[in-house]
Order: sequence, then C-alpha cells, then structure tokens
Amino acid sequence: MRLGIYIDFVYRTDDRGVSGEHAVARFVASLGPRVGEAVLFGRLHPEPGREPYPLPEAGVRFVALPHYPSVKALASLLRAAVRSCRVFASEVGRLDAVWLFGPHPLSLAFTAIARAQGVPVFHGIRQDLPAYIGMRLPSRRWLWALGAAHALDRCYRELARWIPTMVVGDDLAERFGARRRRTVLPIGISLTGAEDILPIEHEAERSWDGPLRLLSVGRLDPEKNPVLLADVLARLRERDGRWTLDVAGNGPMSEAVRRRAAELGVGEHLRLLGHVPNGPRLNELYRASHGFLHVSFTEGLPQVLFEAHAAALPIVATDVGGVRAALDDGAAGLLVPPADAEQAARAVERLRDDPALRRRLVEHGLELARRSTMEHSHDRIVRFIDEQLGST
Repeated sequence: MRLGIYIDFVYRTDDRGVSGEHAVARFVASLGPRVGEAVLFGRLHPEPGREPYPLPEAGVRFVALPHYPSVKALASLLRAAVRSCRVFASEVGRLDAVWLFGPHPLSLAFTAIARAQGVPVFHGIRQDLPAYIGMRLPSRRWLWALGAAHALDRCYRELARWIPTMVVGDDLAERFGARRRRTVLPIGISLTGAEDILPIEHEAERSWDGPLRLLSVGRLDPEKNPVLLADVLARLRERDGRWTLDVAGNGPMSEAVRRRAAELGVGEHLRLLGHVPNGPRLNELYRASHGFLHVSFTEGLPQVLFEAHAAALPIVATDVGGVRAALDDGAAGLLVPPADAEQAARAVERLRDDPALRRRLVEHGLELARRSTMEHSHDRIVRFIDEQLGST
C-alpha cells in the first residue's frame, strides 16, 4: 500500500537527498518498507542544506509543501496553507490511506480533502497541544492562541470517535478515550532498535567510585524546564563534588541554562552539547553516563526514556504526562514532582547509594526496552492500520 504521512516538520535537500530536522521523521519514514511505500509530506526549506536525519532512498517518497518560518508568522502560514492544500489534493488520490499528525489546522484541512476523495484517514497525536502552547506564549496578546489550541484539541478528541487515531502515550490516550474506543491506539515512538539494547552486565561494569556523570537529552524549550537542571546539579555538587551533567539538545533556553549554571557556580561542570543526532554519538553519551535526568513540565511519551532504558541507564524523571507509564509506575525509574530540584537531587543520590535499587530499575527498564523497540512500534501501527482498513 501507499501510506501518506504528514507531520509539520521542515526538510532540506542537497546533492545527497532529503533530510529532516526531527528524529520522528526517521521513525515514520522507516515505515515505508513495512507498508510498501511511505509518501512523506513536509515543509521544504527554500535554502539547500542538510538536516540530521536523512530519509531512506528505498520505500519513501517525499512531497514538498510550501515553507513558512513558524506558526507565529500568520500571513506566511496562511499563504503556505492554501498552496499546501493544492499540493496535497493533487497527490492524495494516488494513496491508499493517510496518517495525519496534529492537532494542527493544516492536518484538519488535509483530513477534509482526503475524505472528500474517499481516501481512508488516520490521525496521530504527539503531544498535549494546550499545555505545549501554554508554555510558549510570547505575551498576553497571544492568549487567543491558547484558546485556539483548546479548540483544536477538542476537535481532534471528537473526531477520534470515528477517525482511527494513534496517540503517543497512555496519558494522552486516556484523554482520547482509548479504553472505550477501538478507534484509539496508544503508541510509543521509539528509535531504539533491538540491536541497540545493552545486556544487564553493562550496568554492573559502571564504576561509581570516581567521577559521576549525569545525562539529560531533549530540546531546551520552556515546557522542558531545562533551567532546573542547573539547580539539581548545584545541589548534588554541594554534597558530592564528583557530579557533572551533560545536556544534549538545543533550543531558545540554552543561554538561560548557561547563565543559571554560572550563577550557581557549576558552569564548568554543566556541558551544553547542542543537538546530538540520534545514532552512534548519542548512544555513546548514554553508555558513558551513570544516570539519566529528565525534568519536563509536560510530556507525551518521551523517546529519550526508551533510549536510556536500552543503554542500561538508571533514570530520574518528573512525574508528568506519559512519563509514569514509560517508567511502569516507578518500577523502571524514580519519579519526582516537577519543578522540585531538591527531590530530583535526592533521587539521583539514591541511585548513587543503592546498587540493588539501580540493578532493579535497570533490569526492568531493559525489559521495557525489549518490548518497545522501533520494530515493535511499527508492528503495532501496521497491525492497527490493517485492522481498521479491514473493518471499513
């Protein structure tokens, strides 16, 4: 079958082909060989270049949509939306089904176009849109955007009554009625392959007698609360000067994190590494660390937790969104309240002081990783698509 997939991501081209800005693009593109062909719709940046995630040559076809810089550039967004609908309408009749991610107004327009042409539609929900927008409002003049986000969220929840919907994480899936609707499937988006999962012996080989390295991975955006990382590190170093923290990720709060670390006197011990693409270099960071720290205000189901599990890395994470499910109610990682640096630091110290606890958490995390590989995620998605198409 030919499966059309739309996520509002930016892509670039160069002499080596098409590449995407987000690791999720790699996940959806790799579905291509599983279904026959994935036809990936996305914004094409007007300037040639290379993004971290190249699209595979086999099983994937890229369809370029007009570029706009951001959803805040409303005039540019509207112009691009009109042209995008024309492009989508010209392609959708050649597809067997489409998987459209939202909540996003363009995804809704594509839904209407596909249904008008008789093409089956699936929706994908990656995050709690109102929470996401609420953390990013530039000023009170943009409060209308929060109202729009709530309206879009309600619209997608209503549509899930009859449009099959795949929702990232159990927390979001509950809001979309997964327990009472066979049209809603909770999924995880894992980039961890079966070959990436380490044996339990790797945890035992880590020495906790010398320097201690924490790792955090994720975009430095407001909803991720990255400034708290500096506060956690400062508390740890007050009591044990062996701790350092590596932060893999970029975003608008990079300088705020750097300033906070300097204010607290831990600037030399907190390394901001920028974006580290998913792959061998990032895997090496996981494997060279002693613990993983995740301090978001809001989450769907973070793929970084799958990656930490696979690297036999004990985890401390804030109890928000789908994190509790990803840590199996705390059996595969220690849960702490959001925005509480002291409790996060104490949880990290528990990992340091209790080898038996570390072993239990890592063993359980490895078992979850084996059940949450990219291959397993693809199997569930393809099976759901087949079942829904077979029932129509």
